[in-house]
Amino acid sequence: MSTQVHANLTEEQVRQISGDLDEPEWLLETRLEALDALADLEMPDVIRTPGRDWTNLHELDFESFVDPLNAAEDKDQIGPADAEVLSWSEAVAAHEDLLQEHFGSIVDPQENYLTALSTALFSTGTVVYVPEGVDAEDVTIRTEQNSQSLFNYTLVVTEESSSVTILERQSTGQEQDEQYYSGVVEVVAGENSNVQYGSLQNLSEEAYNFTVKRADAGTYATVDWIEANLGTQLTKTEVSTELNGESSETQIVGAFYGHNDQHFDLDAKVWHRAEHTTADLVTRGVTDDIARSVYEGVQDVGSEAWDTSSYQRENTLMLSDESEADASPKLIINNHDTEASHSATVGQIDQEDLLYMTSRGVNPRAARNMLVEGFFVPVFEEIAVDELREDLEDLIATRLHKRD
Repeated sequence: MSTQVHANLTEEQVRQISGDLDEPEWLLETRLEALDALADLEMPDVIRTPGRDWTNLHELDFESFVDPLNAAEDKDQIGPADAEVLSWSEAVAAHEDLLQEHFGSIVDPQENYLTALSTALFSTGTVVYVPEGVDAEDVTIRTEQNSQSLFNYTLVVTEESSSVTILERQSTGQEQDEQYYSGVVEVVAGENSNVQYGSLQNLSEEAYNFTVKRADAGTYATVDWIEANLGTQLTKTEVSTELNGESSETQIVGAFYGHNDQHFDLDAKVWHRAEHTTADLVTRGVTDDIARSVYEGVQDVGSEAWDTSSYQRENTLMLSDESEADASPKLIINNHDTEASHSATVGQIDQEDLLYMTSRGVNPRAARNMLVEGFFVPVFEEIAVDELREDLEDLIATRLHKRD
């Protein structure tokens, strides 16, 4: 491994972070084990297509912008009274047993170099706990980064027959030359519970972003993800669900818009592990200027996943000849009782559509903008969280008009 972030880190720093949060000994040990493992762990797998590695995480100069003891943020954590929306330190004090049961249960702290780095160094986080039978709407988690690096952890636990809708936003307040944001999200969806988790990432275009969001869906549980990426100069992200309970379901809706020299490396994955499970993966994105995107969608059907339904479609629209995009949808089928499909397209604006609109008096720039906004409509229609859909529509429209 060429990057040696651990050379700049010490056990004393990790102990200070853990001590400031008043964490129990088992959690400190988890952090220290992750720190020790850094020397032997590899970077996360990146998406590869024939003849090309699209993303090179080894080139990032982590040592210049990872500053673990100087984390600064402006955070809102808001939820209804009948659900608990807690800061990390509050959760440590109120729900240690819950944390000990679920922390690191879905995303292995030592899964790769960057998950271990985040485990060792996270200093901020949110725990959402929804008791049995509670319907929790309008949970908001807003994080504004004001430091060179910020490591964030989120845990969502829903008990039987409960539901929650979460809207998460990441943005940048005080910008610096280079910044790093890391986020790990674990969702534990109990029997017959429903989780909607929407995320809108609009960090500074000088920032680097690594996030992994992963859920474990229990029997009859539903986990729906909405993942929108507009910010950063480089984003490496995974959104995935493990359908471990019978008749569990998931939907992963993605949207991205890259311009200038932005680079998006996006994973969407679903693991069908039980009978009668259903998944739907829908992603649409735009690249402009010299921006680059690569998408990998994986539907993995296990041998015990009888009566599986799994569908995937990804479409990318390139607005310039210099932008780049690639998609790698994959089906891994180990059970013949499966209905599954996948598709991906990469293309440019249809010139006949553009000619049709301009021939009827629409300004060429306005016509192009309307076609791009229309391109995103199938994704907008899948976003059940009104506030997130409206925010995303506004941000896309603003970026289009800046291009004019």
